[in-house]
Amino acid sequence: MCVEGGRCRARLDGAIHRCESPRPARTPGVETPPVHPTLQSAARRRLGVFTVVEARRAGYRADEIRSAISSGRWHRLRRGIYIETAAWRSVADDPRARHLVECVAVLTALKPGPVVSHSSAARFHRFVLPGRIDGDVRLTQVEEWRQGRGYRIAAATLPANDLTSAPPLTVTSEARTLVDCAREWPLVDAVVAVDAALHAGQVTRAGLRSAVLAQTHWLGVGGAARAVDLSDGRAESPLESRGRLALVSGGLPRPELQVELHGVRGFVARVDAWYDDAAVALEFDGRVKYLDPRPGNTSGDVLWREKRREDLIRELDVRVVRIAQEDVDAPRTLMARVARLLATPWVGPRRFTVVRRPEPGADPADAVA
Repeated sequence: MCVEGGRCRARLDGAIHRCESPRPARTPGVETPPVHPTLQSAARRRLGVFTVVEARRAGYRADEIRSAISSGRWHRLRRGIYIETAAWRSVADDPRARHLVECVAVLTALKPGPVVSHSSAARFHRFVLPGRIDGDVRLTQVEEWRQGRGYRIAAATLPANDLTSAPPLTVTSEARTLVDCAREWPLVDAVVAVDAALHAGQVTRAGLRSAVLAQTHWLGVGGAARAVDLSDGRAESPLESRGRLALVSGGLPRPELQVELHGVRGFVARVDAWYDDAAVALEFDGRVKYLDPRPGNTSGDVLWREKRREDLIRELDVRVVRIAQEDVDAPRTLMARVARLLATPWVGPRRFTVVRRPEPGADPADAVA
């Protein structure tokens, strides 16, 4: 062993010999942790994210830090900010988790003040996101508007009741987040997200209205108000939301959603959408229901049950229109089909009764109305 007890070079028999510092023996079956426990503790508080400064405080030498980076044991998120590569790979297949790690990295690099908002907060709350959305970390801070590599900060007020604490993050509340997003997103994407959030009980209609009123003079709030007005928490899928908007955008009346039809023997079926005057039921058909049925069912089983169900509805003299995504993508043809049926109102006695469901998250006054 080198008398210096460290790295050195000595000539032995004409060859250069590298002498290393003495290493403690490993206990059989126990692996040396890749990150010092002190550093791990700091990282755990921030979804695995840590800084070079924290590594030095934990006792890492400069050469050990360089080795961890060059060997790939640490993954660089931003300048001076890292995460263990194994931890980074563990979220490789989870875009939401990876984005939240990036949020923590950005906030670690900035001074305190910004909070997670807009599409980043939408990811945090697990809202339905548009198909095409950039990966920028979105933040809001009082009286500061700026952007940097991979992030954008909007300047806006941040009342305490608009914030949710979820260490290591502070995030805008569900209602505030949806309205912030609806001010920027296309109307259809905003309504899809609001429908799903209402249906899941994540927000209430009163909370959404309050959030809109709080942003009365903000850019894009008119679009947000329209999205909230057009939303309906009874929609059970994005296809139902998009299909309803296609009908309304084409000038047709707004249908009621998730209406139950009862015959003389009781419950017959619940239909996705309903035009009462013409007794027309709309059923929104997604391919997944048939191509990827639930365990214990085959595509044939699902198709047969749907056929029998529709037969029972038609026996009530109710007219049924099935709407797929392809129909929503060709709205003119869809409009013509539905308009022809609505032009012929129901005539004669009804052999069914209609039972309406309240909207999830609706105001009590609206439910009574």
